Amino acid sequence: MSVADARPAAPAAMPKLAPGKLLWPLVALVTVALVMAPAGALPAWAVKLPAAWQLGLAPQISAFMKWLMESATFGLFSVREFTRAIAWTLDLPLSAAKAVLSTGLVIGQGSDAVKLAPPIPWFAMVALGIAAGYAVSGVRLAVLMGLGLLYLAVFGQWAGAMVTLASVLVSSLLGAFGGLLLGLACVRWRAVERAVGPLLDLAQTMPVFAYLLPMLILFGFGPVSAMVATIIYAMPPMVRVTILAIRAVPEDVRSLAVMTGCTRRQTTWKMLVPTALPALMVGVNQVIMLSLNVVIIASMIGAGGLGFDVLTALRRNDIGAGLEAGLAITVLAILLDRFAQGLAHGAERGAAGRSGRRLALWAALAGVAALWLAAALWPSLATYPEAWRLSTAPWWNELVRWINLTFYSQLEAVKVFFLLNILVPVKRFMLALPWPWVAAVVTLAGFRLGGLRLAAVTGLMTLFIALSGLWPAAMVTVYLCGVGVALAMLIGVPIGLLAAANPTARKITDVAVDTLQTLPSFVYLIPFVMLFKVGDFTALIAIVLYAVAPAIRYTAHGVSQIHPALIEAGVMNGCTRLQSLLRIRLPLATPEILLGLNQTLMLALSMLVITALVGTRDLGQEVYSALAQANVGKGLVAGLCVAFIGIIADRLLSAASGRLRQRLGLG
Repeated sequence: MSVADARPAAPAAMPKLAPGKLLWPLVALVTVALVMAPAGALPAWAVKLPAAWQLGLAPQISAFMKWLMESATFGLFSVREFTRAIAWTLDLPLSAAKAVLSTGLVIGQGSDAVKLAPPIPWFAMVALGIAAGYAVSGVRLAVLMGLGLLYLAVFGQWAGAMVTLASVLVSSLLGAFGGLLLGLACVRWRAVERAVGPLLDLAQTMPVFAYLLPMLILFGFGPVSAMVATIIYAMPPMVRVTILAIRAVPEDVRSLAVMTGCTRRQTTWKMLVPTALPALMVGVNQVIMLSLNVVIIASMIGAGGLGFDVLTALRRNDIGAGLEAGLAITVLAILLDRFAQGLAHGAERGAAGRSGRRLALWAALAGVAALWLAAALWPSLATYPEAWRLSTAPWWNELVRWINLTFYSQLEAVKVFFLLNILVPVKRFMLALPWPWVAAVVTLAGFRLGGLRLAAVTGLMTLFIALSGLWPAAMVTVYLCGVGVALAMLIGVPIGLLAAANPTARKITDVAVDTLQTLPSFVYLIPFVMLFKVGDFTALIAIVLYAVAPAIRYTAHGVSQIHPALIEAGVMNGCTRLQSLLRIRLPLATPEILLGLNQTLMLALSMLVITALVGTRDLGQEVYSALAQANVGKGLVAGLCVAFIGIIADRLLSAASGRLRQRLGLG
């Protein structure tokens, strides 16, 4: 044996850890150390922002709004006169829709009012709904429209439903058309898209409560202010869908327009928009659903309808009446959603085979006109008979009373468990975080995921939240939203995996998700307020139920889109079902799941503002109290803070999803 062979073997080299892998564990350790630091160890300004450092924007915004409405002028007319003229113009289509559907044609006011014609009678509206559903999508939709409208009449929700329907129809038409025009402008001029993009982000993430007070000041108390707030909230999806749909039009269509000598206007309205119509109808559907989602909030400034009924019931703690009105909104949402989907599918199929259906619709319109004339001659025909009405309100009230009496101890135990073991510790942890450290971590995350630009955006937004003076409320918002999103993902991801693997489970979850997405947000609060009273736990349940739908849907979609060849390759290499799930399906579906997490977070933030009505002490409460105090500056600053939290999360999660897609080679 040689000397070389006799030498002891050299020790194996220690594996080197990449600095990036140590960064976030180190950040986590420092964060815990800062939270656990004894009192006085950190500078006082890092724990609580000094009042002298705060921006003080709220009084300045309020003063500006006061000057705008009392002193600002365009020369020939004042700003107040201008906004009131806009309100008068917008009130014309709204009043016309309400006259047709709800109030009838009335001339004069008060004791001098004279009714010239009644609204469309309930049975005529049911017939029209059946005919329209048949014309758009066949027998199935016709039956659904008939049953849904009959439900509204039988359970005494017809009057409120027609007021809501009038508001939603006008808001949706104006929002869809305005969004289409703005989207076309963004396609034509990139500068418009760059300018509009941040405004769309704000409109989608700022709570509707924050819109209400400025609209109230600009346009006065009443349904027009509510309609403007609804349009602002519902328009962004239409703008984004329009941009994507027009840019997705095949180049052959554009070339054909050039070859046939079309002008730019003809190309847009006769070639591009008709070709993109199926995709544009998806945007219209989103506008309708978002409009319905805010009808209760809009009722706070005079919108009326079913939203006002739900709000009144919530204030009276009348669960039965609130659920009946809330279910009526849900029924209306389902009918409008299915009708819009039918229009979209019809646009895809073209006009072939629909001539007979259209003939049936025209015949139904003639019948409705005859019934309307009969109701004008005999007004009693227009009203649904009181003796035929049903109500489930007493049953719901009795059910809640029985649950409270029978299961009070168990319900209280669940509530106390979550409060003591999850909510209170997380809340204390978030409130103990020094604001400079949070701003630094958010900026670092932006830099690691998206470079200097994303770091600057996320860092400046975090700094704005801190300097606004609302840091404690913002941390409560982050805590409630974070816990709610975590629970929603823990529930939604396994259900999504089951739905992707089992067709029967997929059908069941699709129905459940559709129901969760059409229920108005206020409806989630009513039963849980009855069971658990007001507080963070009630808010948490409402947030989880409202936000879980995207987690389920995106997980199921992501897993089902994985190429079967990849799964087969894993099986051939001996992967068990569990290994295939953990090592192939979940990693490849992670980018989609991150997008679902993003949407879950957006819905949680939206719901969190609503939960201010059940006693949470977060930014939503700041916005709600500002509305009650008519403090427009405070409401807008708090709303901006909510919007910035949403934008920060959206940008970081989108960047993380993009990087992960590149790493996995998914484009």
